[in-house]
Amino acid sequence: MRTFGYQEALSLLPVLESLLRSSMEAKEEIEAIDRDFSSLGEQIFINGGTRVDVVTWAKRRAERDKSLEKAKNALSEINAVGVQVKDLDIGLLDFPCEVEGEIILLCWKMGEETITHWHGMEEGFAGRKPVDERIMKAKGPQQ
Repeated sequence: MRTFGYQEALSLLPVLESLLRSSMEAKEEIEAIDRDFSSLGEQIFINGGTRVDVVTWAKRRAERDKSLEKAKNALSEINAVGVQVKDLDIGLLDFPCEVEGEIILLCWKMGEETITHWHGMEEGFAGRKPVDERIMKAKGPQQ
């Protein structure tokens, strides 16, 4: 597992935020299209069949596939850096960080201006604590 220093994690935020936002938007588009397909299925069931504009629905399927690929690519880029995507609905990222010989997770949520919290490996978002001086001084392995 790659670890990040506090400053290094901060420097990556703008790029990661853009990638995360792209994934979140793609996920919302996929969910909207899935709802459309579900509604169509319900309509067909209730009516005992119905005329379907196959071309329109084929385009919707292609849009979904494109959005899925967009989300996968953005998430792959984030993962390749070594950052963990914890929640795509709220936009939650964790950066592994070594502090005094212990691995912790710097925790950032979409909408936050900077990384202000951390938690232990087993604690999760609910266990977030404010970043303190020792964490701000943490250096990554290559720093």
